[in-house]
Amino acid sequence: VQLQASGGGLVQPGGSLRLSCAASRTIHSSIVMGWYRQAPGRQREVVAQLSSVRTGSRINYADSVKGRFTISRDNAKNTVYLQMNSLNLEDTGLYYCNFRTPIDDLWGQGTQVTVSS
Repeated sequence: VQLQASGGGLVQPGGSLRLSCAASRTIHSSIVMGWYRQAPGRQREVVAQLSSVRTGSRINYADSVKGRFTISRDNAKNTVYLQMNSLNLEDTGLYYCNFRTPIDDLWGQGTQVTVSS
């Protein structure tokens, strides 16, 4: 299974982008889908996670993006999205998607988000 991330780009502060991450095939039903980012000189950090397990679904966001970013999924397309609104300079970085199941830990190739005036 491969993950293909897309949707990054250059945007002005206050702008919006939507990232997509598609899996090449249907994957395990118990899954944690997440978006991470890595800014220059900093460690990779989790931005948002959507957990779909037997007991239900759960969404978590980093404090820095709460109220601005929304993670969602389309099961029919094996795709997870990250809607990013009110972007600021600190959101700049390389964004990676991650699908973690009981048998896989998959990473996309990264898509660059640059917020600049």
